[in-house]
Amino acid sequence: MSRAAIRYAKAILDIATANNNASAVNNDMKVIVASVTGSQELKDFLVNPIIKGDAKFNAVKEIFATVQNETNGLFQLLLANKRFEILPAIASQFNTLFDQVSGVETAVVTTAFPITAEIEAQVLNKIKEFSSNSITIKNVVDESIIGGFILRIGDKQYNVSVANKLQQLKREFSY
Repeated sequence: MSRAAIRYAKAILDIATANNNASAVNNDMKVIVASVTGSQELKDFLVNPIIKGDAKFNAVKEIFATVQNETNGLFQLLLANKRFEILPAIASQFNTLFDQVSGVETAVVTTAFPITAEIEAQVLNKIKEFSSNSITIKNVVDESIIGGFILRIGDKQYNVSVANKLQQLKREFSY
């Protein structure tokens, strides 16, 4: 994450908060992140140095036609500063900052397979024992952990993966 993206995100959050519109702008940023993540073509378009800023500006204005005024202001600022390549990073950082300000923490649950709604509910109940904040869960699938899960909230990690247990056994037998 570039420092520039963090500074842009903080500035847009400050403006949106002053306008009592931070939640709507956060939704815009979620759409931008999802769109760029879901389209390699869009990602390549934004980082392509050959494409002029005006073309990028017109494209994002058309793709994200229903966004808030603050988000349009960001597009204009990126045009003026020739920084469209950091738009996805700004949007992602905005989401993180908005969650921090709103007292929402993201718990990253790494599993060997996608979690079901039932497992997600169990994880949320367990997390509430550790944190009083509102929690959202992000599931990352990593088949290399074999089974179990890894739970990360902020700087805390709880690892009960099969791969971790095998690694511990390997360390014990190597002495």
